[in-house]
Amino acid sequence: MKKPMPKAKKGTFLRVIRTLYTLFPVRMTLVTLCIIFSAAVSSIPSLFMERVISVIEAHAGDNSWALAVKEIVPLLLLLGSLYLAALLANFLYNRAMAVITQQLLYKLRGQMFAKMQKLPIRYFDTHKNGDVMSYYTNDIDTLREMVSRSFPQIINSGVILLTVFIIMFYFCAYLAFLVIGGVILMSFISRRVGGGSAKYFVRQQRAIGKTEGFVQEMMNGQKVVKVFCHEDAAMRDFDAINDELFSDAERAHKYANTLMPILNNLGNILYALVAIVGGILIVTNAPNLSLSGLVIGPAIIVPFLNITKQFSGNVSQLSQQINAIVMGLAGADRIFTLIDEEPEVDDGYVTLVNARENEDGTLTECAERTGLWAWRHPHGADGSVTYTPLRGDVRFFGVDFGYRPDKTVLHDISIYAEPGQKIAFVGATGAGKTTITNLINRFYDIADGKVRYDGININKIKKADLRRSLGIVLQDTCLFTGTVMENIRYGRLEATDEECIRAATLAGAHDFITRLPDGYATVLTGGGAGLSQGQRQLLAIARAAVADPPVMILDEATSSIDTHTEAIVQRGMDNLMKGRTVFVIAHRLSTVRNSDVIMVLEQGRIIERGSHDSLIAERGKYYQLYTGAFELE
Repeated sequence: MKKPMPKAKKGTFLRVIRTLYTLFPVRMTLVTLCIIFSAAVSSIPSLFMERVISVIEAHAGDNSWALAVKEIVPLLLLLGSLYLAALLANFLYNRAMAVITQQLLYKLRGQMFAKMQKLPIRYFDTHKNGDVMSYYTNDIDTLREMVSRSFPQIINSGVILLTVFIIMFYFCAYLAFLVIGGVILMSFISRRVGGGSAKYFVRQQRAIGKTEGFVQEMMNGQKVVKVFCHEDAAMRDFDAINDELFSDAERAHKYANTLMPILNNLGNILYALVAIVGGILIVTNAPNLSLSGLVIGPAIIVPFLNITKQFSGNVSQLSQQINAIVMGLAGADRIFTLIDEEPEVDDGYVTLVNARENEDGTLTECAERTGLWAWRHPHGADGSVTYTPLRGDVRFFGVDFGYRPDKTVLHDISIYAEPGQKIAFVGATGAGKTTITNLINRFYDIADGKVRYDGININKIKKADLRRSLGIVLQDTCLFTGTVMENIRYGRLEATDEECIRAATLAGAHDFITRLPDGYATVLTGGGAGLSQGQRQLLAIARAAVADPPVMILDEATSSIDTHTEAIVQRGMDNLMKGRTVFVIAHRLSTVRNSDVIMVLEQGRIIERGSHDSLIAERGKYYQLYTGAFELE
């Protein structure tokens, strides 16, 4: 049984309207006034028609056509003037809405992207990239359609219906009740048919996001798909998702395409009924029940037929907007859901500052970069400020952690990494090695225990300052569209070209960069698709080097580099690691032999710790791993 898709939250439409009038109060007020004026003018020709027919009837017997024309011409001139003014209002509000819509989308895209920068890593671990991309494409587009077309149409049709409703009772209450009965029937059918359409349009909107997420996933993993000959299975998976999208879209448009012909034909039937009933009222000389007190005749029935067509037509117009409104609200709901996501919590107040050492050994904060960093620690009790040198002393005390509250993945982790030490983590996949480094960065917060950095509780340090003091090289290298120089400078945006080149030389990347077509000015696209995996990894190491942090985290940093390149990188890494606290995660145990401390993890617990020689002498788990194969897996 298919799980029902959630509907847009109640209040989403009002929030869209409130957002429009909050961001553009003057423009939206003028747009609303122009729409109301244009709609009101389009509703009143029936009044002029009644007057013209009455004049013609009054002068039909005495053949005083000159007098008739003299009375009719001013009416036509007045109506023409009103039409010209309405045309101008129509032009102004359409032009204004085009600008307002694009500015609204511009601001919403900015708000979404700004919120994405503040979301925790957990959010991106639980949402597909393609689905997130759908916020910026499909959801934004459906909102654009609703704001630019449906919103003005709703106001326009609403004003026309209200005006025409009053005019109908001004002319003839009998016929007005007949038209209202027909409109009630049309509204009932619109709700039944349009409601089904709306439900499937919401499903279609979410199915599109699901489809885009799958396609994006397949594009990223295309090599894996081909290597394992998974094309047919991938096609079957796509067909299942595509069938779901097709089914929802087919039903949505089937309902939508059925609604308008039904309403149009009901409008024609209502028109014929008004003509028949009106003719009967004229023939029987029935007394008129109206606000005007006019006698029922051609001067009443002819304009009333025009009103009937206009009234039913605008009901159809409103019904036609149901689909666009529902899709727009579904998109707006997803957009507002992203904007309303809880940002990453940061209660830290200890910041990282440039410092200068005084003659007495104390530190003074300064604006210029000195190469010496300090933690600025304000004390709320007495208003004093103390400065602690940034040394890279990282310690875990009995830390427990789980990605979910009901499942703990790290148990009683205690680590003592002194400045300048190299700490290595080894263990099977899923043992908790990367999780420990994620806690150092505060990508996730611990459930129990303490983590101290230079003696400061890590929760007291602002996350941006904490992460600025850490350099990280991941197994999966991420390169951005731009030059090689710009990708290296990503580690520290204010770094000079000379500093970037020095960092690349330190990492062993300088030689291959100089052999690229434009050297450091070579533009990388597609995540550095033109480079080998090893070259991309070297650039990631150079990026970390230019940041020049006191603590380095190397998560499988050399796993994708061949043996020859590894020797080059290892020399650069040895230079980079001098005087720094380094956390190394490696499957190649040969790369961790020179570590000060090697910690062996198993199922989230540290089961062994010590130097390479001491662990070999113990002949425990590490001995088995090392002597069994250099490759842990």
